[in-house]
Amino acid sequence: MANVPSATGLLQQLIRLNTVNPPGNERPAIELLAGLLEDAGFAVTTVGNTPERPNLVAELRATDPAAAAAGPVLGLLSHVDTVLASPEDWQHDPWGGELIDGVIWGRGAIDMKSQTAAEVTAAIDLARSGWRPARGALKVIVVVDEEVGGYEGAVWLTREHPELAACDLLLNEGGGAPMPFRGRLHYGVCVGEKGPVRFLLRARGRAAHASTPGLGDNALLKLVPLLQRLADAEFPYDLEPAIATMLDGLGLDGADPAASYAALRAEDPALAAAIEPMSRIMLSPTQIAASDKLNVIPSRAELRVDCRVPPGLTEAQAQARILDQIGPLPDDVEIEWTETILGNASPEQSPLMDALREWIGEQAPEATIVPTFLPGFTDSRTWRTAFPDCVAYGFFPHRHLELREQAGLMHAKDERIDERDLDFATRCYRDVVARLLG
Repeated sequence: MANVPSATGLLQQLIRLNTVNPPGNERPAIELLAGLLEDAGFAVTTVGNTPERPNLVAELRATDPAAAAAGPVLGLLSHVDTVLASPEDWQHDPWGGELIDGVIWGRGAIDMKSQTAAEVTAAIDLARSGWRPARGALKVIVVVDEEVGGYEGAVWLTREHPELAACDLLLNEGGGAPMPFRGRLHYGVCVGEKGPVRFLLRARGRAAHASTPGLGDNALLKLVPLLQRLADAEFPYDLEPAIATMLDGLGLDGADPAASYAALRAEDPALAAAIEPMSRIMLSPTQIAASDKLNVIPSRAELRVDCRVPPGLTEAQAQARILDQIGPLPDDVEIEWTETILGNASPEQSPLMDALREWIGEQAPEATIVPTFLPGFTDSRTWRTAFPDCVAYGFFPHRHLELREQAGLMHAKDERIDERDLDFATRCYRDVVARLLG
C-alpha cells in the first residue's frame, strides 16, 4: 500500500501543482488524489468535459446493500483550481508549499486546497482503519473550474453525471472561521449564498475632438450622477430566518436587523463589514469604459456593476429594487442585465447541523455555532439547484485564524494556513463522517 501523506504533506503537494485558472491544468492534482483514494479502498471515477480537466468522485458505500440504499449519502466537496498569484508580491513562493514555523504558505492554502487536503486525509484515514459506513455512503468530490464559474466542474458534473454527484448532505467551503464577539467565539456554518445580478449602464453621446468639448456630447459625463447614486444606494434588509438566528446567536436582535447592525458597526466595524452584506442587496461599480483615444470625446460609455442579491428575491424583485435606487434613467442612458443567478439556501436545521454543533461543543465548548450566508458564492449553490433536497453547508473550522484575518488572505498575497487549523479541520471531517454514517 502506498505511503499516505499527512494533511500537511498533501496540502504541500497540492500547492506545488500550479492550477491557476485559467487555464486550470488540474489533471495532475486530480490524478494524485485519485491514486490515494483508490489505494485506500474507494471506488474512484474521474470524468470531465475535456481530458485535461477531469473531476473526481470517490465513493465508499455500506457493505450491506440495504443499508447502503437507505442512506444518507454524505459528500465532502472541494475544488483544486486557484486564482492567479504574482510571486514578486509574496514573502514566499506561492507554489512552494513551504512549512515555516508551523504555517503552510502558498496559493490555495485557504481557498481551498487546504480543505481538499483535510477532507481527503480524513476519508483515507477512516478507510485505511477498516471503517465502512454502517448506512448510506461517503463521497469525496473534487472538481475543477470553480474560480471562473464551475462550468467545467460543478455545473458540468451535476448536469452530465447526476448519478455521481448526487448527495443528501454536503460539506464544502464558505464557513468555519471563528468570529470573536463580546468575549465569545462563534463558528459560522454557511447555509446559503447570495447570487449575482450583474448589469451595465450604457450612455450615448456625440463624438468630437477633446480640444473642443462644446462640439460634442460627452457620454462619460452622463454616467457620473448615476455612479453617485450607486454609491449612495441603501437597500432594505432581507432577513432570512437563518440570519436572524445568527444575529440572536451573537447576542444581537434578529427581529431588528437595522439596530443590530448599527450596534455591530459601533462595536466591531471589521466584523460588521464581513457579515452585514449577508442580509441585503449589495452593489459595487467595478469597471468603466469610454473613448479608445485620449483626444476624442466619447460617444459611448459603459459602467459595469457587480450586484449580489440574497436568496428569496425573484429576478423581477431584484431588478425593481435596483432600478428604484438608480432612479429615472436619462433618455440617452440604458440598462442591460448581463448575468442573473439567484441565490439559494439550505435549511438551517438538519442532521448535518446537529453533527457539526455537537462536534464543536466537544472540541471548543466555549464556542457556539451560528448559521451564516456567503456574500459571494461557491459550488454549493450548484448542488442545491441540481438536487433540491440536498442540504449543503460551508464549513472548514479553524482555531487560530479568525474570520477577519482569513477574509484578508483569500485571493490575496501571502495566503497561508496554520498547520494546527488544518489538523483541526481534518479531525472534524473524520469525526462528523463517522457520526453521520455510523
